[in-house]
Amino acid sequence: MEGTTRTGRDRGPAAAGAAVAVTSWVVALASLVLMAAARPPVDEGLWFYAVDLTVACVYGTVSGVLLARRPAPVAWILAVAGLGGALAAFGFAYESHAPAAGWPASGVLMALQGTAWVPGTLALFLVVPWLVRDHPLGGARWGVVAGVLAVAGVLGVQLAQLTSPLPFAVSMSAVVVVGAAATADVAHRWRRGPQRERVGLGWLALGSAVMTLSFVLLLVVVLAPRLGLPVWSTPVLHLAAQAVYPAAVLVSVLRQRMWGLDLAVSRAVLAGLLTVVLGLVYVAVTAVAALLVPGEGVAQLLAAAVVAAVVQPSRLWLQARVHRLVHGDAVDPVRAVRRLGSSLGRPGSPEELLRGFVADVAASLRLESAVVHVDGPAGPQVVAAAGTATGEGVAVPLEHRGQTLRLLVVTALPGEALDARARRTLAELAPVVAAAVVLARASADLDAARDRLASVRLEERRVIRRELHDGLGPSLAGIRLGLQGARNLVGSDPRAADELLAALAGELDSRVDDVRQLSRSLLPPVLDELGLGPALTDLVERHAESGVVVSLRCDPTAGLEPRTAAAAYGIVVEALMNVVRHSGARRCEVDVQVGDAVRLVVADDGAGLDPAAVAGVGSRSMRERAAEQGGTLRVLPGAAGGTRVEAVLPLAPRPVRS
Repeated sequence: MEGTTRTGRDRGPAAAGAAVAVTSWVVALASLVLMAAARPPVDEGLWFYAVDLTVACVYGTVSGVLLARRPAPVAWILAVAGLGGALAAFGFAYESHAPAAGWPASGVLMALQGTAWVPGTLALFLVVPWLVRDHPLGGARWGVVAGVLAVAGVLGVQLAQLTSPLPFAVSMSAVVVVGAAATADVAHRWRRGPQRERVGLGWLALGSAVMTLSFVLLLVVVLAPRLGLPVWSTPVLHLAAQAVYPAAVLVSVLRQRMWGLDLAVSRAVLAGLLTVVLGLVYVAVTAVAALLVPGEGVAQLLAAAVVAAVVQPSRLWLQARVHRLVHGDAVDPVRAVRRLGSSLGRPGSPEELLRGFVADVAASLRLESAVVHVDGPAGPQVVAAAGTATGEGVAVPLEHRGQTLRLLVVTALPGEALDARARRTLAELAPVVAAAVVLARASADLDAARDRLASVRLEERRVIRRELHDGLGPSLAGIRLGLQGARNLVGSDPRAADELLAALAGELDSRVDDVRQLSRSLLPPVLDELGLGPALTDLVERHAESGVVVSLRCDPTAGLEPRTAAAAYGIVVEALMNVVRHSGARRCEVDVQVGDAVRLVVADDGAGLDPAAVAGVGSRSMRERAAEQGGTLRVLPGAAGGTRVEAVLPLAPRPVRS
């Protein structure tokens, strides 16, 4: 993990890995110097020297990388293969150069070139395929035992240097049988095994099959020389297997984090290696074509140009797909933007849209996971996620119009590290992700506002229904009964009928006042006709009979938007109703200031806030009115006791006249 300090326990594997890699390369390079000086003829021995040199360099490097992370059994087998190949190559190079240089012959080095390669190289396809799995061996342990016995048998035959072909044939036959069984096991797990373990097993099966086939040919060359197989057939198959086998092991380890190895390779490094391979292939093909085309000078240059014309389009085609494989849609900004834009146009809820957008970001950049964290009322929360993180994530800040929303945390695919290009692409996409978060939030807030509006309307209808059903309805029914009584008294007792009608008239006047009071509390006509200031003055005057002395200070409100004025009036109405009904206050002050926003303060000298009180309809109504205008509302204890309601309502922008 970056930014941490290695302990003594961690430095052991790192030192072992470095020692194996350095030793393999140093010995291999020393043998190469000796071979350059010896200039031996091209024969079977030189072909096998090329195999040993390749094994030393390839497996010395791969095992060094793996051992630097954790000393897994397969890593040690690869180390034995790399060191064995290096020693075998050095032994052959020494014996090739010693006669010309006058150096003494060495029996030990002679033995090394014939035996040093055996344990590691044979274990590669006889033992390793059984071990490349992330679950207990089970019955496969017998395959490991058979592979170890086959390696020991071949090593024993090599050390004994028997002249009879029979022991060699028996040992090689055992190698072929065990190699075929290991190949079949890997192929079966590739097709039928656990899904998460299949990555890389196809290449491993191919490498095992090629290695096994090479020993079949070696057996045929020894037992049936009359067939005339070329001497280079076996080492060429060995070299072909080395082009597949290390890659298969690394892919399995990197993609599956097998054996607890958490190894990451930068995408830029991967792209660079693939580009180097393409360049080497290009040079090799051009050189071979130039040698095959007859003629000197210009003819060879023309042949190279023809080859370049054929290879260059192929190289560009393959390189584009390599970049697409490494970087995803990020290599093509138009494609990435088109994909992300289409995700925002899909039908669905805001949450579904955001989840789909984040999933498309992860797919476009070939990420293992992407998670959006935002600040919520209860702290940071996950609002959208795609994939499952199995490694350490990279955090990208999300900002929108100067406001920090939180973070986008992403993880690369197993075995990959986010390079500078991927991080730069993420930084460029972060504002788009932030805009998607804001869009989803706005849509969710709009839905919530609609729900609140429907709830407020329903509550207002309930209030009106209650006033009509419990107040005006019974009163009108009583007046109707009174009128019926007056009608009955007109003939027998006109004076009583007259008194009853007078009383009914007074009752009817009271009900008319109730209807006017109800209409004023909902939306008084003076608010529409004269504005907020006169409407609040009328409200204060009507509260004079409640026993609470209400004082008002209000800035000029001419030109105030009707919606803002109605919201401010509704908040003051609810606040004063709470003062009259619940506070027990004697005085109340209403302060209205109009500047860049409408600021309302309703303060009383009553009993103050009850910590155990539950917000009622009036309190919720005040908060919802403020929220609908994009404002805020707070209910606080007063400085000298009582309760203080503070509301801030932003002013709606006025249209500019041209």
